[in-house]
Amino acid sequence: MAITWSSAASAAGVPGSVSGATASVRAAAVAAAGGLAAAAALHAVWTRSPWPLSSPAELAEVVVGTGEDALPSAAATAAVAGLRAAAAGLVLAGARPDSALGRARLVRAGLWTVSGVLAARGLGGLVMSGLDLQHAPARYTAMDLRLYSPLCLGLSSLTGYVAARTRGGRRSPKALRRVAAGQRGDGRRNEGR
Repeated sequence: MAITWSSAASAAGVPGSVSGATASVRAAAVAAAGGLAAAAALHAVWTRSPWPLSSPAELAEVVVGTGEDALPSAAATAAVAGLRAAAAGLVLAGARPDSALGRARLVRAGLWTVSGVLAARGLGGLVMSGLDLQHAPARYTAMDLRLYSPLCLGLSSLTGYVAARTRGGRRSPKALRRVAAGQRGDGRRNEGR
């Protein structure tokens, strides 16, 4: 079994070292946050332009699966962009359980919510497009099966991984001070058993 510097340093408690588990969580968080941020940026562009497509009609057909008359408003598209950007920040914050923000219950719940919403979109898209239940244009159905739904499932998995690998075992700062001082919750010293 090979021991790497990072695993040996981490086991020895060297400051700044990153264990393999921590590195994998950070890599998953960066990948998920990057995907969510890219999707947020693309939605922000769509508030003003159909880029990379040539027209609003083509954007409606390929990205939304509707006609141009049913294309979401710029405000709705901006809201989606904002939610995705917030989700990206949430994933990055949640990947740092050593910080107060990373331990916050709202952040923990947010990670699971983001993962669940993305999973629902991914699975729902595969079912709806795979069984042609929404009678969407063929270009949208193809993109949903090849890109949109699998991407949502991938981002969901990465976010769920971050949430699961950073969850338990954290205590409040007050409880940590008590442990460091060797005290029980009732103020008395812990005695060896």
